[in-house]
Amino acid sequence: MLDFIVILKYINVMKKKQIQPEYIERGVRYMMCQCGEYVSVGDNAIGVKCSKEVNRNIMTMFPELHEEKTKRKSTGRPVGWHWMSEFVDKDGNVFHKGKEQPKLFGSLPATKVQPKKKTKRRTEEQILIAIHKKKRALLKKAKLSKN
Repeated sequence: MLDFIVILKYINVMKKKQIQPEYIERGVRYMMCQCGEYVSVGDNAIGVKCSKEVNRNIMTMFPELHEEKTKRKSTGRPVGWHWMSEFVDKDGNVFHKGKEQPKLFGSLPATKVQPKKKTKRRTEEQILIAIHKKKRALLKKAKLSKN
């Protein structure tokens, strides 16, 4: 008897369930997802969940799948070391164009890499002033060449 009452309550809840807003545009039916985004659906659809909502639900159900991935560990070698004609790392390994040369291990000193100079970012005003100065110099040069 208790099972029967539970099933009746479930049926009443399903009947009272809120109907999602929908509209038809150019023969395609759209329904609103729980998050407010409209998704195109077929003619028989009763409800819809967008991909964002599904991903959110899966993340809550299976948090171990979405743990922070470990970042790549750096090798200590500079960017583009494999393009250098000769590179020696701090351990003494010798590389010629990215290929290790085990016969030369420890025979050469470590390659000293100089960091690239960073250019300062200019403001919009500084860029406009520089353009104006170039224009003035060109105009002055053109004026002198006429005379």
